[in-house]
Amino acid sequence: MKIGVYAGSFDPVTKGHQDIIERALKIVDKLIVVVMNNPKKNYWFNLDERKNLISKIFEDSENVKVDEHAGLLVDFMAKNSCGILIKGLRDVKDFSEEMTYSFANKKLSNGKVDTIFIPTSEKYTYVSSTFVKELAFYNQSLAGYVDDKVIDEILNRAKEYRG
Repeated sequence: MKIGVYAGSFDPVTKGHQDIIERALKIVDKLIVVVMNNPKKNYWFNLDERKNLISKIFEDSENVKVDEHAGLLVDFMAKNSCGILIKGLRDVKDFSEEMTYSFANKKLSNGKVDTIFIPTSEKYTYVSSTFVKELAFYNQSLAGYVDDKVIDEILNRAKEYRG
């Protein structure tokens, strides 16, 4: 069984993330979506809330598991016997950054982690969690940017931030 890992902060999970997850399942038999914290980011949703948003979207998929990890991703992958890391790419900037990480992950894992890059579908190229939060903050429609199952939670959180 080929097990892949797709990691990110997912604050919140977008249709772009969802698209990468669904397309990754054509490559791997099982995908573990790993929610992580990035110390450079400020979060609207805590770790458990982000995991729950993703779980809600993929509640009917037996091939998607949602987990969390603090620390080096290669350590999580070794612990879970995963050798395939999935990365979505929106643009050349993403590619440049992720290519560097792929070399580091390969080295840190003693060659046991391979990175597979999946280009974002054209319609999601400009969609990011930051973009979604900005739309939500200004009470704009999130249709087409996030799954219908999580729209209300995101809009409610935006309302809290607006005060």
